[in-house]
Amino acid sequence: MWFRIISKTIFMLYLKLLMFINLLAYSWIVAQAYMYIIAQANVQKSMDAPSYIQLRQLTDRNFMAKYKYVIYISLVTGLLLCIFTAQDPLGFLFISSAVSFTALVADVLLAIRGNIPINKLINTWTTESYPADWQTYRAKWLQVYSLRQVANIIGFTSLLLGALFGT
Repeated sequence: MWFRIISKTIFMLYLKLLMFINLLAYSWIVAQAYMYIIAQANVQKSMDAPSYIQLRQLTDRNFMAKYKYVIYISLVTGLLLCIFTAQDPLGFLFISSAVSFTALVADVLLAIRGNIPINKLINTWTTESYPADWQTYRAKWLQVYSLRQVANIIGFTSLLLGALFGT
């Protein structure tokens, strides 16, 4: 009897720790989405080619060195949340964790298939030598990123709801 109570208590503490770490990492991801909604997309749209190229290259170089760890932590803790809450597949905590994890996977796939290839291409440009249709690449990058914003906001909101109302 006592063993079950202690085991359940430890399991619940473990779930809460996983949720906290996942929320913390995911908040860094969704913060980027909110930054673009508030200002960054408009800022990039108003830049001339050399400024845009420089911004993208500097951002990509600095961002990718650190951002991958946030993604890895979010993916691992999100997957673990799904696994450990799957014992109640109709429970709110499992559903919210599954929606959140699915949205994060969608974000990663959109980045891999959309934004990262465009970033790689932009990283080959110089501020003096770039394609005449560079604005097309910027528009495509922002279009793909807009889809990622939607996925991230849905995922984070779902995770937050699970943390608040899941049992």
